[in-house]
Amino acid sequence: MYVIVILALIAGFLALRLYSVLGKRTGHEQEPALRPAEERAKVTVLQPRPVPDMGGDSVRLSDGLLAPGAENGVRALISADRNFDVPQFVDGAKSAYKMVLEAFWRGDRDELAWLCDSDVFASFQEAITAREAEGHVLDNRLVRIEKAQIVEASIQGGIAEVALRFEADIAAVTRDKDGNVVAGSLTDAVGTNDIWTFTRDIRSADPNWKLSETDEAA
Repeated sequence: MYVIVILALIAGFLALRLYSVLGKRTGHEQEPALRPAEERAKVTVLQPRPVPDMGGDSVRLSDGLLAPGAENGVRALISADRNFDVPQFVDGAKSAYKMVLEAFWRGDRDELAWLCDSDVFASFQEAITAREAEGHVLDNRLVRIEKAQIVEASIQGGIAEVALRFEADIAAVTRDKDGNVVAGSLTDAVGTNDIWTFTRDIRSADPNWKLSETDEAA
């Protein structure tokens, strides 16, 4: 039931399953979203055992991948799921961030359905349907992800939740059915700050992490 992590170099597999890009502890670790306001999908819905020696993890937990206050939650998660790895998870979450945004922008409901939980998917689907009714098409580009950092983590009743802050630059254009630009510009990237929460039942044989909540960061 452990998550198999496929590194960014194997890009072809990233589009197959979300679990392919979220978290696996290997022991060999090294150390972008503008959406028009009316189309942005905002959702307010998406017994640890002692760890004998976390010395190696402490180095990784303090390398900028964790926000202050998130370390205890991550330690509890690692204690409950020894295959959870911080750097691998953050790298995978960045890939998932890109996959979800691009699926939403192109209106790919099937991909969103297995990347997101039912509530988040319903929110995205509603926004896509409204966009289609207006005859609008998004021509957005994720320019870069400036920062991805775990801001909160928890494990309760076997349900793991990890919230990450994403700071990204997005170039966004909305076109009408004839291809005319009705909003935005591809030449000017705009910064965006989001908090995305991923959830997984670590007791389940299903290794998938699902996007369970999105919101704008303060």
